[in-house]
Amino acid sequence: MNAKKRSSGPRRWASRETLSKRDLVRVIFHNAFEDRLKQDEPLAPYTSWRVGGPAEWFLRVDDTDELIKAVHTAHRAKVPYRVIGGGSNILVSDKGVRGLVILNRARKYRLRPEGDYIAMIVDSGVSLPWLAGQLIREGVAGLEWAIGIPGTVGGAVVQNAGAWGYETADVVRAVQVMDPDGTIRTLKAEEMDFGYRHSMILDIEPYKRPVVLRALFALRRDDPEAIKQRAQRFMRLRSESQPRQASGGSTFKNPPGDYAGRLIEAAGLKGYKIGGARVSEQHANFIVTEEGVTAADIRALIEHIQQVVKEKFGVELEPEVEFVGEWD
Repeated sequence: MNAKKRSSGPRRWASRETLSKRDLVRVIFHNAFEDRLKQDEPLAPYTSWRVGGPAEWFLRVDDTDELIKAVHTAHRAKVPYRVIGGGSNILVSDKGVRGLVILNRARKYRLRPEGDYIAMIVDSGVSLPWLAGQLIREGVAGLEWAIGIPGTVGGAVVQNAGAWGYETADVVRAVQVMDPDGTIRTLKAEEMDFGYRHSMILDIEPYKRPVVLRALFALRRDDPEAIKQRAQRFMRLRSESQPRQASGGSTFKNPPGDYAGRLIEAAGLKGYKIGGARVSEQHANFIVTEEGVTAADIRALIEHIQQVVKEKFGVELEPEVEFVGEWD
């Protein structure tokens, strides 16, 4: 059962009509970041699916101050921007992304005792699996379930990432964000409107969303060996149930009272392919890729799964994946 959907090639953003503005963007960003701004940077290497066209503009930032400066500079240059972290749970169009893509690599965290808890203030660009590993070694419990989850703290906060009955909202107490107008404010956990794979940030149009800068977590002390054993159990569960090939993580949210993977498997779609995208035989809620895959292949497969599951079971599967870039 194979189908093939053609994809248009990556878009080159340069044109005679926009050259003067592009020159202005270069000057403004050079004043702030010297020669670090890249043009027409392929985004595939920065996503877990390893697909996607170029970013019109691309900038890596290595700490939170640089992230703030990048957003301010984008506003000054009148360039729309998106922030990405680990590149999971996003599907970047083959045509690429107009405006600025900011790769967030802000990676600091610090711990301090607060009564019965250990407070952790952590930058949004910190890798979630790396952080979980560091905390295990320090004897700090509360995030060991995240040891195998791809992505960053910022993405985990925005999507309320979770696994094995745990989720980010369980341990987040506050989130520092930067609004589009440059205002920096701190939101309490209850203001984030956390739900299943949801925060209030996802209710806002992508280019108008606040940028997560840091988060405050409430963790606890525990025996490092006990934490390590729990983490190893989570890793075994992940290895036994999820594919190791390149994927975007869970493709769909679980509908109320059921599991997306069960519905997809019951619909007979395990192993179904469109182009270089295939429903995993190991876990049907994962789309894995083969050589030559395009973002268009993956999106076509996502839409086909939605159609078949709705026809067979009357259930509309909601993607956990966010579509980024030019899809027209």
